[in-house]
Formats: sequence, C-alpha cells, structure tokens
Amino acid sequence: MTEEVKSERKDKKIVEGEVFDDDRIRGFLNVLPPVGCDPDYHALEIAYRGMRAEDFARFVTFFLEAGRNIDAKNPQDKTLLQVLSKYRLAAEYAACLSAIH
Repeated sequence: MTEEVKSERKDKKIVEGEVFDDDRIRGFLNVLPPVGCDPDYHALEIAYRGMRAEDFARFVTFFLEAGRNIDAKNPQDKTLLQVLSKYRLAAEYAACLSAIH
C-alpha cells in the first residue's frame, strides 16, 4: 500500500508526493555511515531525518527484525533517543524509541 505524504517539519522543507512503502523504508537499513560513525546509529538518524513519525515507527520494526542495535551511539556517546529527548518536535520519534525499552 502506498500513499502520498505531506511533511512539515521545522528542520526540512515541505515534501509532497513522497511514497514510503515497505521497500523504501527498508532501504534506509542500507545507508553507509561516515567514517567514525556507528552504522546502526547512522541508519536510525537518517531515517529520523527523512521520515514522518509513523514511517519511522515502521522503520524501527524492520531495524529490530534485522538484528540491529537500537542503543547504538553517535561519536558524542549518545543514543538517538538521548538526542531526540531534548527536542519537543521530536517527541513522537522519541516515544517510538522509548517504547522499545
């Protein structure tokens, strides 16, 4: 099932017509990290930055099914949940991650 989405987040422009089917969401599992960045943290961060909260929740399910580490840390030794917990506009994303613990 595909659908068109309109996203209005402070940190990105309005995006119209993007389709996030399961294959596209799973594609975020394959992003390559920059040198020195944990691949699992990077995949989570890129998915957060590129998806609506409901798509991110689906991504997290696929992420965990793939045996990936939800508690991976960035170079500053923070998990994505720790980073997102500081931002009011990221509350839905943080809630998705905190529901796992």
